[in-house]
Amino acid sequence: MKSISLLSSLFLAVAGLALLGTTAVRAAEEIDAATKAKIAEFDKGPTKIDVSAYPAGLQKNYEVFRERCVLCHTLARPISSDFALPGEWSRYVKRMMHKPGAKISDANAKKIYQFLAYDSMVRKKALFDAKLAQATPEEQAETDAKIKEILAAYPQK
Repeated sequence: MKSISLLSSLFLAVAGLALLGTTAVRAAEEIDAATKAKIAEFDKGPTKIDVSAYPAGLQKNYEVFRERCVLCHTLARPISSDFALPGEWSRYVKRMMHKPGAKISDANAKKIYQFLAYDSMVRKKALFDAKLAQATPEEQAETDAKIKEILAAYPQK
């Protein structure tokens, strides 16, 4: 009798875990559907940026960005994305460089990051400013330091 009760308890526990797993999968699918819709919208955006007014080094970084990023997705996706702050771009580039087939070296990742962070500060200024205004004082200081570092590395002529 004890073994039947133990077996029943085990069965209920496994069934409960399976139900939780199904719920988690459904929640992930909903998130994925929303993310997929957002990505599809980004993919419809512009496929190039006029960088003629950017510092020469960042114009070269734009070429690295164009060459590397189109290996996995449209160029419109990062151009149109709602990422604006350097911390967001840092996380995005790190995630992308670890994707299969990305072929993004550490050196190229840095160039892509610097380009995207600079570009957001210039081309997405309203979004950049809005996000920065909502950031914590620590995040604001970190952003300021990263931007100063990029501007020092690529001075305007």
